[in-house]
Amino acid sequence: MKTNTGQETKKAVETAILVALIHKRQPQDRAKEYLEELAFLANTAGVETLAWFTQKVDHPDRRTFIGKGKLEEIQAYVTAHAVNRVIFDDDLSPSQLKNLENELKVRIYDRSLLILEIFMNRAQTAQARTQVELARYQYLLPRLTRMWTHLERQRGGTGTRGGSGEKEIETDKRVIRDQITLLKEKLKKIDIQNATQRKSRTDIVRVALVGYTNVGKSTLMNLLSKSDVFAENKLFATVDATVRKINYLNIPYLLSDTVGFIRKLPTTLIESFKSTLDEVREADILIHVVDISHPSFEEHIEVVNATLADIKAADKPVILVFNKIDQYHPDVEQNELDGEKISEAEASLEQLKSSYLNKNQFATVFISATQRENIDELREIIGQKVKEKHLMIYPNYLIY
Repeated sequence: MKTNTGQETKKAVETAILVALIHKRQPQDRAKEYLEELAFLANTAGVETLAWFTQKVDHPDRRTFIGKGKLEEIQAYVTAHAVNRVIFDDDLSPSQLKNLENELKVRIYDRSLLILEIFMNRAQTAQARTQVELARYQYLLPRLTRMWTHLERQRGGTGTRGGSGEKEIETDKRVIRDQITLLKEKLKKIDIQNATQRKSRTDIVRVALVGYTNVGKSTLMNLLSKSDVFAENKLFATVDATVRKINYLNIPYLLSDTVGFIRKLPTTLIESFKSTLDEVREADILIHVVDISHPSFEEHIEVVNATLADIKAADKPVILVFNKIDQYHPDVEQNELDGEKISEAEASLEQLKSSYLNKNQFATVFISATQRENIDELREIIGQKVKEKHLMIYPNYLIY
């Protein structure tokens, strides 16, 4: 941004505090972990986290989610540090949102709204933008208050606004309902076009990358397909489904990279992204990528499996890929194999291969996409799975 003197000025940094509850279903260590992820989400949205606030309760306050004392503590901090946003790790009811905005006089976000904002900024294709816009309006409709001025309002052709207070809110609701209807119709047309395209690909094996967000799917996509899919160390770097054609031993197959999953993913987003997730639902083989270096990788696996079950894609052949082994540190005092000292990387790999992680129903491989470790082994596993499926489609196909 430039001043009228022509000098460059820095854009003001958005600041936020994060709020979470501690209770039986979410103990203190779990709340801390979720807040770390929420801070990462805020950073992805370009927001700087200044502080965390937690409160031990049996259940959320029906009026303001948090208790009166904690609310006053947060209010004092917001005023003292000129905080722009207060972000809650759980979804707020419309009345809780309204009451919190009235009390704190700043923008209130819950986890779903923050994720929606990130998706809004990340969506590139017309389909993804339409899906995110629909999800945002569906989320917004029951939560309209006069303080929601930070959300863009589309009024096309509604004329001048009349009245105030409840009349303004009713006008907004009518506009949003109209937008939801239009966006659903637009998505129907896009879905028909996509279904036609997918039908033309029924004679080729389709493989889809799935996993928790920020596990390295896009980096792996680039390695396997020798392409340049956007990848960075932020949550939801990929929102749009990307498809690339690959050849293995003269056998072609399609590899798709899709949006990453996350715990507490907004229901409206899952609903709106069903057409994009058709790439997963209609795939012949799934490559489930896991960040082995993350302390909660087992929970991430559960979240992904639950989401796959939700979209009816849990019964497909799976290749389980544990990524980022270069960041995994073995729990051993000495790195030895058959009496000889080995490197920490070799110790890590040997320990992983002999662990319970390698003893499951799926084909399993341990890799580092950034360091290109064991990528050839992964290509071989994918290739064998693709060959098996391809020969089911073309039994007389000659492989050179």
